[in-house]
Amino acid sequence: MMEKPPILSIEDLSVAFTQGGTTNLAVNSVSLKIQKGETVALVGESGSGKSVTALSILKLLPYPTASHPGGRIFFKGENLLDSDERDLRRVRGNDVTMIFQEPMTSLNPLHTIEKQIGEILQLHRGMNEDQARKRTLELLHQVGIVSPERRLGAYPHQLSGGQRQRVMIAMALANEPELLIADEPTTALDVTVQAQILELLKDLQEKRGLSMLFITHDLGIVRRIADRTCVMKSGEIVEEGKTAELFSKPNHDYTKHLISAEPTGKPPDSDTSAPLVLRGDNIKVWFPIKKGLMRKTVDHVKAVDGIDVKLREGQTLGIVGESGSGKTTLGLALTRLISSQGQISFIGKEIGQWNFKQMRSLRDQMQVVFQDPFGSLSPRMSIAEIVAEGLLIHQPNLTFEERDQLVVDALRETGLDPETRHRYPHEFSGGQRQRIAIARAIALQPKFIMLDEPTSALDMSVQAQVVDLLRDLQKRHKLAYMFISHDLKVVKALANEVIVMRQGKVVEQGSAKQIFERPKTDYTKALMAAAFDLKATSGGVVEQ
Repeated sequence: MMEKPPILSIEDLSVAFTQGGTTNLAVNSVSLKIQKGETVALVGESGSGKSVTALSILKLLPYPTASHPGGRIFFKGENLLDSDERDLRRVRGNDVTMIFQEPMTSLNPLHTIEKQIGEILQLHRGMNEDQARKRTLELLHQVGIVSPERRLGAYPHQLSGGQRQRVMIAMALANEPELLIADEPTTALDVTVQAQILELLKDLQEKRGLSMLFITHDLGIVRRIADRTCVMKSGEIVEEGKTAELFSKPNHDYTKHLISAEPTGKPPDSDTSAPLVLRGDNIKVWFPIKKGLMRKTVDHVKAVDGIDVKLREGQTLGIVGESGSGKTTLGLALTRLISSQGQISFIGKEIGQWNFKQMRSLRDQMQVVFQDPFGSLSPRMSIAEIVAEGLLIHQPNLTFEERDQLVVDALRETGLDPETRHRYPHEFSGGQRQRIAIARAIALQPKFIMLDEPTSALDMSVQAQVVDLLRDLQKRHKLAYMFISHDLKVVKALANEVIVMRQGKVVEQGSAKQIFERPKTDYTKALMAAAFDLKATSGGVVEQ
């Protein structure tokens, strides 16, 4: 029986970027095919060429900086690389659409959801305003937005991350395309929302016979959604095959490396006799809701509502829950970066009512590592200046040589070459930038570090390296960590104790072993099911 021609065929595609007279090959002779109704996953670490390959399909790269030294891309028999702008506009948004990684940067902040979806329908389908509104409601209902009539007038910032991604999917599916390119569409989402989005895409695919090119570095997602998988490294496809076979019998060393790269190992045993570093009793952070001409307080948003916390030397407390559950707010309250009610004790000192000036004497003992290292590192400062900044403030009597030696020691401890300390953040990879942020924190030899989603923006193999680094530093310096994350696999590898939060309250609290192996509440069970690909995926957790 003759095989049907593929809906998309990429043949020997190469992509080069020219800057300052230098040309670099980002993609080298890549070939892949997608059949109608098939999902092909393109996986690999950051910089492997996945997104560049996908953007080439619709010629969305920054031309003429980007060029194609070789290759052809056929969509339904038409070579898109030879198509002019007029022909490409006919294909873009109609036959082939894309969902991008960060919906907040893809959606227009100045336009309502109705206007953004309706604009596509009016432009491509010639619908009038009433027809577009009716179709927009249908699409929002299809992608699982609850009460879509209430969301038509909403702006992107008024929606949650999951809702924004659903709107992006609705926009992508508005014109009933035949091929959907999804570029890391679930990376920034909570595990339960991620599971819902994947189920939604699979359901829509079955109903419409949709073909998908799914780009991700999360192999757990690939297992759930892809029929075939192509593995990319350094601009080349090093292995491809049916997903189940590729995962059970990988041939290439790089594929084996990716599959084995998930964070593993166990945290140190709980030690109830270790000195108490941080304690919080009945911590509350309530934000007033003010209305009327006199701006009277009519209610409160209870971001953190009566939570107790204990953290001991050399131990890790994991704080987990979905976006908006109050995880980061709790961390900011305990480190006195925002005001709160309740008692807070740090290394024996009652600091619950201390002001900014009083807290300054403890800041060297209490450090923070944030989610986005690129955003938390000044682009105008060298790495040496960034790591030394805290030393200048808290240890002003050090000589330049003494301070520089402490910077060298901190970089070496975090696995970075001290010779690179005179470079700037943009010259480092994401994983290296996060190591720099950790080096800045440990240079002051603190007793406590709050880690706020420090691995969520990193590739899995880099995640594993950062987890190993944190575990090693904790053992060496008896550090106490508060690890805030929605990635339960990382929390499982690090935490002794876990607090599960939802809507500002504790849903469940206990040892990591008990929470991960014997969760008591339906909400915790739903989180575990979504994170570890168990049979139950919703457990009553619904994106409102």
